[in-house]
Amino acid sequence: METLARLIDRRDPVDPHTSCRTVLEIFASEPALAALAVTQDGAPIGLVYRDVFVGQMLVAAEQLNERPVSEVMDPEPRSVRVAMEPGVFVDALAQSATPVFRTAFVATDENGLYVGVGGLASLLASHRRKQREAREAMGLVERMAHDIGLHLDGVQAFTDRLEQQRLAPDAAACVRAISDTSRDMSDILGRAMDLHRAATGGLSLSPEPTRLRDLADAVEARWAPRAAESGSTLLFSYDGEPEAAALVDPSRLLQVFDALIDGALAHGRGVIEASLRARLDDGRLRLEGDVRDNAAAVTAEERLARVFDPLGEGRMDDRAEMALGVGMALAHRVLREMGGQVRAEPNRGAGLTLRFALTAPAAQVETHDEEDLSISARPAHILIVDDNATNRMVAEALCEMFDCTSEQVADGVEAVEAARTGRFDLILMDIKMPRMDGVAATRAIRELPGPAGAAPIVALTANAGPEDVAVYLAAGMQDVVEKPIKPERLAVVLSALLSGEDEQEAA
Repeated sequence: METLARLIDRRDPVDPHTSCRTVLEIFASEPALAALAVTQDGAPIGLVYRDVFVGQMLVAAEQLNERPVSEVMDPEPRSVRVAMEPGVFVDALAQSATPVFRTAFVATDENGLYVGVGGLASLLASHRRKQREAREAMGLVERMAHDIGLHLDGVQAFTDRLEQQRLAPDAAACVRAISDTSRDMSDILGRAMDLHRAATGGLSLSPEPTRLRDLADAVEARWAPRAAESGSTLLFSYDGEPEAAALVDPSRLLQVFDALIDGALAHGRGVIEASLRARLDDGRLRLEGDVRDNAAAVTAEERLARVFDPLGEGRMDDRAEMALGVGMALAHRVLREMGGQVRAEPNRGAGLTLRFALTAPAAQVETHDEEDLSISARPAHILIVDDNATNRMVAEALCEMFDCTSEQVADGVEAVEAARTGRFDLILMDIKMPRMDGVAATRAIRELPGPAGAAPIVALTANAGPEDVAVYLAAGMQDVVEKPIKPERLAVVLSALLSGEDEQEAA
């Protein structure tokens, strides 16, 4: 642990009877000295600040030269234990009412005796450097986590395709195990990164009109099979108007239900009763979620501790406990951002009931006919452009899911040459690639004559901020799909672009 000991000057202090002339000579001989401590019997009783003192001597040297330094020192300097962490001291400074001119501090040992003097400028510079290094390190971790997530998505896509094949029982079991492990690791990684963002104030919510009945169906579809696999039964009910919709972030609410149901499944087999209730009140919807289990393997006290202290000591040593703890901690953070909170109470018999409540604006959700979500009236042939083989395979699997054929190339130069043939109904274009990036490739394709230069192009990228999107559209792209690719988002984009193309041809 770093302390202030590394940031202080341990030069000898002066006696309170030392003349101002002598102190001025000390400052003149040591230009880097920010302040000089005055001590008596080993304990600091004052501090002389270079800038303030030199200014005083310039104005009134004749009167001060032979006067003791105790008459011009600051008798109430900032004093801090040398064993304190710099970050803790900086936080304390932010809340301090000490005058700004006190630009240095005295460091003392546990007995209050003088150790050295530190300058606030060097302290703050060191603190900012540490913060910058921490941000850069976290940025690297986030980029690595993003890449790991993409590879896990690729593994999931591969296993999904393998599960559609006729495999021997042993091979099928291995594929399922790989699929389950990659899915679980992807979930843990995503939750951990979200939890870090929440702790640093970077957790984002993306409210959208959400039909609550559909949200309940999504939770049940997500967890009923997992409950059955573990020997439990999940009963999920929705209580509210069938078409009731709220302006909420559905993915974040799913994370909350994930944590509550995952925790219930982890504590023993049995029946898990979950519900989502919605009640309209003056234009806002009150949402209440419950998850009740009858697990008796763990005491209520221990269960409650795991709910309200999910990252407690000893729980991070076990991977399963860590996954549960991270999920529950994230649920607390998400609900806090939404204006709600997790509550828990032991059941009269066995088990625990977890519940949450929050309010959200009521919303309207547009209805779509089933044919609106069809990709195209005929099979589409798609060009996939990405320098990462895993990303290409994920995109290929999704195209197959939508009954589209595809070809793959690894960079923008190959993309332009492939597009020149005019064989493709649509191009999925990565942005950052060697030799020629996606923006340059798009501009080159748009210069091709005839249908080859008019094929719809969709950006596949993790950089989808408003300024980035403006660049892609200006280059000639029609839409953007963020990585990791969500199948439902890709389906909507392909449906809109390919259906529009068919209508133009028919006209």
